[in-house]
Amino acid sequence: MTRVKICGCMLVSDALAAKNAGADFVGLVFAPDSRRRLTVEEGRAIVASLSGRTPEPPLLSLGADGDTASWFRHGADALDRLLTRRRPLTVGVFEDQTLDEVNTIADAVGLDLIQLSGEETWADCLLANRQVVKAVDIPRSADAGSVLASIDGGTAIACLLDVSRGKGVPIDPTIAAGVAQNLPVWLAGGLSPENVSEIVAQARPWAVDVSSGVETDGAKDAEKIQAFVHAAKEAGSTAGGRSK
Repeated sequence: MTRVKICGCMLVSDALAAKNAGADFVGLVFAPDSRRRLTVEEGRAIVASLSGRTPEPPLLSLGADGDTASWFRHGADALDRLLTRRRPLTVGVFEDQTLDEVNTIADAVGLDLIQLSGEETWADCLLANRQVVKAVDIPRSADAGSVLASIDGGTAIACLLDVSRGKGVPIDPTIAAGVAQNLPVWLAGGLSPENVSEIVAQARPWAVDVSSGVETDGAKDAEKIQAFVHAAKEAGSTAGGRSK
């Protein structure tokens, strides 16, 4: 089953619409240059509406084989265990901020996870006080092999392929599929209720992440959220999405 993150929720009603639709993750943006940026007070109210913070997953290890794929499979399993306790989990999205600022906001808001979406290094993930979803940019000339080579295990709990940063720029499905064959990856970029089924069927990711694709006139649309979650999960079920 493909997991779903509804990102850029700006109101309690946005987050509750995501929860009611069956989303697994709700993204709250604290990146300074985003139009969806929340204050600490706004973020705290949204987290409270979703029943507060979930205990963190246990520390991970690379396992016997010690490879990157094994690491991210362990991370996916840990997140699935958390999702049995409470759904959705909250993910704070940050970009090129100091880790002191990130950690302070995460504590004040009560976030479950941190997403680093800027130029942060994999080593920076170890300085966060929550498990980290690390966004991976895809250069214009990249292929699946080069993207895989840029991903490090041992730091973040999950990796997100994102060329969009909330602007609706589509991800290359061929590259996405090539990476997802090897890792339980999250995908973002240009997804919508109309195309998510096709992307899930082709790439078979562990999770999909949407923001602008479920908005109308710049605001979250509950009907689009419902349609997106249903389409993604239906496609993931029938395609046998790569969850490990």
